[in-house]
Amino acid sequence: MYKVFVNESPLILTNERQDNTHGNLFSLDGDSIVMAIDSLAKGRLSEAYIYHPDEEKILDVFMHKIPVVVAGGGFVTNAKGKVLFIYRNDKWDLPKGKVDKGESIEKAAMREVEEETGVKDLIIDKFLQTTYHVFRRNGEYRLKQVHWFAMSTTYDGKLQGQEEEGIMKVKWKGPKKIRKALRNSYHNIKILFEDWPTQVKE
Repeated sequence: MYKVFVNESPLILTNERQDNTHGNLFSLDGDSIVMAIDSLAKGRLSEAYIYHPDEEKILDVFMHKIPVVVAGGGFVTNAKGKVLFIYRNDKWDLPKGKVDKGESIEKAAMREVEEETGVKDLIIDKFLQTTYHVFRRNGEYRLKQVHWFAMSTTYDGKLQGQEEEGIMKVKWKGPKKIRKALRNSYHNIKILFEDWPTQVKE
């Protein structure tokens, strides 16, 4: 099963037949996918399902039906165990950005963190997971596939938000402030904290 978020509403790609879908089950073809995304984007549905019997193929087929933007992002902790957040579009988020042509996802993730926050001396500790969300550009829906990496740094210098990317604030946050920030964040960001220390959970 995969969750693709459309305006914070889940589009669930599943190989299990759903009972009680109440008209929100769609087939895995281009027109049906757009119809499902439209219904979520316009608030006609709060969740939708796309069914395909082969779990191995469902994501690949979905990604061939909608243009994909591949991005890398960082779940960055400092020597005090605080997590690096950015504030953009009136939400708390984590730094991420598009992979440039010929660039590895790991390199892109580190570059985007540094560009968006000013934080240097980054080390990738491990791959975390991949998240998916749909956005609209030039009248066309696109799928953003974000590969997230746990990173650490000893950097304790100035934080500098990338103004041209609309980043208003950059902050290191401990457990109490993380809990507060996650109340005004995105589902895909909250997912990254599910396996993090229990003290940040509600």
